[in-house]
Amino acid sequence: MILTVCLSPCIDVNIEVDSLAVGKSHKIISKRIFFTGKALNVAIGLAHLKSDVFATGFMYEGNGNQFEIELHREGVPYKFVWNEGRVRENYKFIDMKSMLTEIDDVSPEVDENNREELITLVKQFTQKCEAVVVSGSLARGMTPDYYARILNAVPATVKKVVDTEDDRLTEALKCGVDLIKPNLEELERTLKRKIKSKEELIAGCKELLNKGAKRILLSLGKQGAIITDGNKTYYCKSVNVAMNSTVGAGDGMVAAATNALVKGGDLKEILRCGVAAGTAAVTSPHSISFSKEKYEEILSALTVQEI
Repeated sequence: MILTVCLSPCIDVNIEVDSLAVGKSHKIISKRIFFTGKALNVAIGLAHLKSDVFATGFMYEGNGNQFEIELHREGVPYKFVWNEGRVRENYKFIDMKSMLTEIDDVSPEVDENNREELITLVKQFTQKCEAVVVSGSLARGMTPDYYARILNAVPATVKKVVDTEDDRLTEALKCGVDLIKPNLEELERTLKRKIKSKEELIAGCKELLNKGAKRILLSLGKQGAIITDGNKTYYCKSVNVAMNSTVGAGDGMVAAATNALVKGGDLKEILRCGVAAGTAAVTSPHSISFSKEKYEEILSALTVQEI
């Protein structure tokens, strides 16, 4: 079984407008609402790949019931730690120039008893797991070391996959992590410097490997991704597809990469699977994940080269 741990669920409200100007009135062309959260998206992707998956994490009483409906529909079993308040709402405005403007909310506070309860659940569930995925931001008032607290509850035999950035990622790496998946901007924010060349990119990855990562799957957006363990580095170029939504693309990549990792896939296989799922996810405008059929179609067209 693969356990996914969602520390900060959210409702993504994607709004398309003809233009966007401060202080002006706008009419909505289209509006899509996704009940999401990085680890929940990963769980749904794993379910689409027919993996044995279970979701846990924090949820909020005010509007969390819709997440239960979505997970039931996707066939993902779950158990949440429930909190007072409402799930945060993120707004993404897209204008006719394809410019994206984002306004992100912060999750309500989680008291210490509930934080401990989630750690206890993770400790319980991971006794029967092959891998655990922890990803996303943290609720208001929580410190980055909560990532380490979660991962320290996981047995050494369970593979650890982390998708976060900055101090949260640094704290996670102290526990030893089998796979991390930053994108280029997240890598820069974690290292606190700009990356201007391929050589600097590889050096940045090696810096995180030295801090505790065993493998780094670095997303390059529509250009594909690279993966490295410090000894071998591979690149996979994505195929050209119609991009309908970027919601959940990185989480699809994590889902397929984790699935390949659990099945014993080598670096090249983990990379190919991750790129295939991330690419498949952007073709679906009405879902936060990807279809298995589209994933398999793209996977068959991908090649990997050593760099």
